[in-house]
Amino acid sequence: MFKIKKHNYVFLPNSRSIDRRGFLTGAGAAVAAGLGAKLADDFVPPWRSRSVFVARAASYQIDLASIVKRGLAELGIGRTRVRGKSILLKPNLVEPYQGSPHINTHPLFIAAVVEAFRSLDARDVFIAEGPGHVRDARLAVEQAGLADILKQLKVEFIDLNHDDVDRIENPLRLSRLAEFYLPKTLRRADWIVSLPKLKTHHWVGATVALKNLFGVLPGIRYGWPKNVLHQAGIVPSILDLNAAVQPNLAIVDGIVGMEGDGPIMGPPKKLGAILMGENLVAVDATATRLMRIDPATIEYLAIADRHLGPIDARRIRQRGEPIDSIASRFEPFRTPSIKRAADHAQTSSIKDNPI
Repeated sequence: MFKIKKHNYVFLPNSRSIDRRGFLTGAGAAVAAGLGAKLADDFVPPWRSRSVFVARAASYQIDLASIVKRGLAELGIGRTRVRGKSILLKPNLVEPYQGSPHINTHPLFIAAVVEAFRSLDARDVFIAEGPGHVRDARLAVEQAGLADILKQLKVEFIDLNHDDVDRIENPLRLSRLAEFYLPKTLRRADWIVSLPKLKTHHWVGATVALKNLFGVLPGIRYGWPKNVLHQAGIVPSILDLNAAVQPNLAIVDGIVGMEGDGPIMGPPKKLGAILMGENLVAVDATATRLMRIDPATIEYLAIADRHLGPIDARRIRQRGEPIDSIASRFEPFRTPSIKRAADHAQTSSIKDNPI
C-alpha cells in the first residue's frame, strides 16, 4: 500500500513567513514600496535560462528518462547542479478519471523524471499535489495510475490540499489577493518542478506549466476547484502565484495532450513531444506554438511577457527539435455561450486589477 503524507492544516493569522528559502524578501519590500507591476524581470532571477528544449517522444513506453536527461543536459542542468538537492515534482492530477491518460500527467512520464533526477544524485525526489477537483488525494493518485509508480520507485507523495501553511505577501499584486497561504512542503524543496499535461483550457485558452501551479495551493483554504482563485480572477492569479512560488523548472508531458474542452472534458490529442525549460513563461509560449496557438492571444501569457519572462520567439533560445517539425494544431474550445461568460469574467478581473 502506498503512503500519502497528509499534514494537519493550520491557519496562521499572525504568521509573516515571507519566503521559500529566502527568495521573497526583496520582492516583498518592493511591493511595500509601491513598485508592484513595475518589477517586471525582477521576478526572473538573472541566472534563470530562457532556453527551451523540445524533443520527440513517440509513446510512454519508450525510454523517457534518457530523453529527460538529454533535455536537462541541453539546459545546462547536470550532476553538479542537481547533486544533494531536494526536488519537488508537481504533476497535474486534476481529475480522478481512470483510463483517460490525456487528463493527468502520465505516471510513466512522472517515473521518468524521478529516474532522471535520481541519476543526477538528487538527495531527495518527491511528488506533491493538491488535486483541484477531488478532496481525496488517494483516489486521484489511484485513478491516475500513479499508485503503482509510488510503490515501485518508493517515492513519497504529499497531499498539498491538507498541508500546514505559511502566509506570504503577494509580491506581484495583479489580482485581488493580498497574500497567499502556501504549503510548508514548498520550503522543504530546493527545486520546484512543474510537470504539466499539455492541454487547451475552456476559460484561459491553454493550460501548461504556469496554470499547473494552482495545484500547490491547499484546497482546504482555497476550495475545490480552488474557487478563491477563480473569484480573484484566474488570469491575474496565475501570474501572482508564479511570482510567489518561483518554480525552478518545467517539464511538459506533451506526448498525448488534450484539445477542445480542457482541462478535463476534451478529447486526446497526440503530439509526441516533451519540452522543458527553466523559465515557465518561455516554456508555455513554446508549448502554445506547438499547439499552433499564438501565445500573444493567451491573455495570461501576454501579460506575463511584461513580468515573468519572454513569449517572443526571438527572445527564447530554442534547443532540440525545431517547433515546426513537431507542431500540430489543437482545436480550441468552441462553446460560444460559455466562452462569452469567461471572456467577460476575465475582462472584468483585469479591469478591476489594472497593471
